[in-house]
Amino acid sequence: MMASRNAGQMVVLAAGGTGGHVFPAEALAQQLLTQGHRLVLVTDDRGTGYTGTLGLIDTHYVAAQGIAGKGLTGMLKGVIALGAGVLQARKLLSRLSPAVVVGFGGYASAPTMFAATQLDLPTVIHEQNAIFGRANQLLARRVNRVCTSFDLAKPVRGVTNIIRTGMPVRPAVAALAASPYIQPDAEGPFRILVIGGSQGATVFSDIIPEAMALLPASLRGRLEISQQCRAEDLDRTHDAYAKAGVHVQLRHFFDNVPDLLAKAHLLIARSGASTIAETCVIGRPSLLVPYPHAADNHQTFNARALATAGGAWMLHQPQFTPAALAALLKQFAAAPTALAEAAAAAASFCVPDAAARLAGVVTDLIGGNNGVRAVTSPGSRANSAKSESKRSLYPFAVASLLPNTGSHFSARCSSAALSAHMMKRGIV
Repeated sequence: MMASRNAGQMVVLAAGGTGGHVFPAEALAQQLLTQGHRLVLVTDDRGTGYTGTLGLIDTHYVAAQGIAGKGLTGMLKGVIALGAGVLQARKLLSRLSPAVVVGFGGYASAPTMFAATQLDLPTVIHEQNAIFGRANQLLARRVNRVCTSFDLAKPVRGVTNIIRTGMPVRPAVAALAASPYIQPDAEGPFRILVIGGSQGATVFSDIIPEAMALLPASLRGRLEISQQCRAEDLDRTHDAYAKAGVHVQLRHFFDNVPDLLAKAHLLIARSGASTIAETCVIGRPSLLVPYPHAADNHQTFNARALATAGGAWMLHQPQFTPAALAALLKQFAAAPTALAEAAAAAASFCVPDAAARLAGVVTDLIGGNNGVRAVTSPGSRANSAKSESKRSLYPFAVASLLPNTGSHFSARCSSAALSAHMMKRGIV
């Protein structure tokens, strides 16, 4: 790939936490490095063990902690950490003066993105899910560009700078894009991959082996299952499959998921954004069971989007029973063309060049040296006019991230007062 005409500019990536936030940052980093840009990663203390491209670039750490779903003490700790992180990020960004700051949602990116908008730096956020996360929802009106993986199920009023770039995936997945899908035949193996997210899913260990036992012996003999499983569930799950007479490969972690997915006739999984993106890029049918406790029920919106497009089937966890799963597997075995049609629909749903599209959005924002834009666009002038309101953004940001507790704490305190309090207490 040719270096871009703005090569050599510094781009800050704000990311951390789960793979759904980290994988797209990794994919974008590779694109931007190929174009000759300088990269800096800003994350929280969970980012100390990153490998791959993110593990090779200059990394800085700021304070960050989740707020939603915490008790009162946890929320207060989260508020303090977020405030400390904003101050740390402001100091860092003022020194680095990046050309663009790109955030990938989640609380690990929030301090850096809040600071970037306060400093009126060019900004991009990427939303991986079919609805905005809380941090991105707040930032959407204040950043220059909003990139999404899906057509949003719940658009935010007043946000018009949205570009669907798709969900960037790992290079190992991109290399298998649109792999031909060969449906299972009546006599051959029926390969199923089961993925439960970064930590596995106990419900899959509970339900799937029981469902296998309900299948006719002729179908059980054809099944080849690869299942990610919690470490504490490995032994009992293995015993349950053995009792059902089904061939299974159980692992706490698979390091070859792209290859397993390409070979699979069906994926059974949660519906995180990365899972859906990788499944669609490779083009495989899936049965999705949304994690019922996901923030703002975002996994249900993700699964519904792909199911509506014909690329998946969705079962809510209460409906994911041994009998329901066994019935579906019998249908798929009897009419495998349904699987082939879903595979084609999944492949059509994806944006295979998502990383390149996202990189294009970022490089379009790069203007002058070290982030000083040679030409100020009307949108940027509007953002500059709002800079004073951005400087007091933090307390209202905290209010939007909190659950509906009725607390007026964050709306009443100013960022200056909170900063002074934290400095007095030695927090920053």
